[in-house]
Amino acid sequence: MANSIKVDRTPLGAFYHWEKTTPNKTYLTQPVKGQVTDYSFAEVGRQARAMAGYIKSQGIEPGSQVGLMSNNCAHWIISDLAIWIAGCVTVPLYPTLGEDTVRFILEHSESKMLLVGPLGDWPEMKKGVPADLPMVSLPGGPKDAGTPWNEAIEKATPVEGSPDRDLDEMATIVYTSGSTGNPKGVMTSFRAMMSIPVGMAETLPMNNDDRVMSYLPLSHVFERGALEMPSLQFGYHVFFTEGLATFAQDLRRARPTIFFSVPRLWSKFQLGVFAKLPKRKQDILFRIPFINKKVKRTILEQLGLQDVKYAGTGSAPLPPDILAWYRSLGLELLEGYGMSENFAYSHANRPGQTRVGYVGHPAPGVECKIAESGEILVKSPGNMMGYYKNPEKTAEDLQADGFLRTGDMGEVDDEGRLKITGRVKELFKTSKGKYVAPAPIENKLCSHPMIEVTCVAGADQAQPYALIVLSDEAKAEIKSGEADREGIESELAVLKAEVNSTLDPHEHLQCLVIVSDPWTIESGFLTPTMKIKRNVIESTYEPNLEKWYSANKDVIWE
Repeated sequence: MANSIKVDRTPLGAFYHWEKTTPNKTYLTQPVKGQVTDYSFAEVGRQARAMAGYIKSQGIEPGSQVGLMSNNCAHWIISDLAIWIAGCVTVPLYPTLGEDTVRFILEHSESKMLLVGPLGDWPEMKKGVPADLPMVSLPGGPKDAGTPWNEAIEKATPVEGSPDRDLDEMATIVYTSGSTGNPKGVMTSFRAMMSIPVGMAETLPMNNDDRVMSYLPLSHVFERGALEMPSLQFGYHVFFTEGLATFAQDLRRARPTIFFSVPRLWSKFQLGVFAKLPKRKQDILFRIPFINKKVKRTILEQLGLQDVKYAGTGSAPLPPDILAWYRSLGLELLEGYGMSENFAYSHANRPGQTRVGYVGHPAPGVECKIAESGEILVKSPGNMMGYYKNPEKTAEDLQADGFLRTGDMGEVDDEGRLKITGRVKELFKTSKGKYVAPAPIENKLCSHPMIEVTCVAGADQAQPYALIVLSDEAKAEIKSGEADREGIESELAVLKAEVNSTLDPHEHLQCLVIVSDPWTIESGFLTPTMKIKRNVIESTYEPNLEKWYSANKDVIWE
């Protein structure tokens, strides 16, 4: 039954347990310019209480919102704990937001302070911070972002004891990275947040010897639900990375036992291996007894994933051939599904029960049903309290019976596993009056190693079309002369024919268009969780449609 998860302590209560029983155990490991700093539970508690004292000293009342804007780092988690110890609510902001979104979130949430850590374009983001908002600069953060962390905690009177919060109090407001309009503030309680590790442990047992690496945004619910909350519940070791330049080295240092990623990164990891050991050569070596195990072990060691017992993927479908490749190495990638409104606690594949193309069974305590319209409805212990200052939208999305309208379309197999078939609002109608679901077609295209990301569109056109961003490897091959445009066109024309052969006639792609500019979070084409912003992409390229359709070619270069 839904909401049957028994939660008996808050994140703070869980932290205090480990602080008391294992004070000297390393909780967080942070690399900075080649130097690695370990933070024990005792040290994290010391700094969190001191920062909580500083927050209170600024006249910020319990129940107030405090913003937290930073790349992932040890002090992100320390700040989260400090805000809660001070009796406040954490409002995380993505470290890549534009000025207008920063301003909207801080003003809409009525944040009374902002903690700023290492991030992207601070000079641009700072323009969105109200001039009178007190700020604290985390270690490694901008020098002009208010009071430096160390100065603040040195002069503050630390909060004494181990103050806790009520399980049903609001813990955080997470603003969704919606593709249209202003983001909505999802209010989540301490009970909902801690339901995730308690429920996860029923199918994926964890303990305080586990190791993880935090690099997916902590400002998003997934990293907090799947990594931060379990780390507090089970007391395991969290490693951080400085960024892409040191990612491989940081991953090998962590040797995680639990590792979650998103499809684009799983794909990049695979392409990196293929660059060193081409797939043709792999296929030969994998067929040789005794040698195959050693090769597979070496590949996992190079990735830093040799100790992984649970590997997960989510946010978008992962092509079946990539799933199969990882599983051939011994990593059974478990696909999952969730959203901000249920703290990413909804569905996940379970070890030994996976089915390609499906996101798995309902998580423990979760109920799922499919509405007559085909929309997936979910009742989860992680469900939100509602949208902040938006009761109308809350009533629209959170039904009176406790089921959340997900906006996704789906179907359930005989064993109760869920398959996502598209977004309710992503369906578009061609000029022939037929509906097209773009996501399944995009998944077929993205299985090709030349393709980084794609967007299928074509509302009111005779046939849909696909916009394609080439992979970094394909671009490098063109630049070095290893590949030419004609060869790439031929290969993608074959792909188009293969994909079309699997589709209904009204879904057949008219053309594949290779776009010239990359789609990035900074350019506004991707959300902070690297999902495509369809409305932005479609409107950007719409002026070219008539020219592309009249060209009557399989593959077109923008």
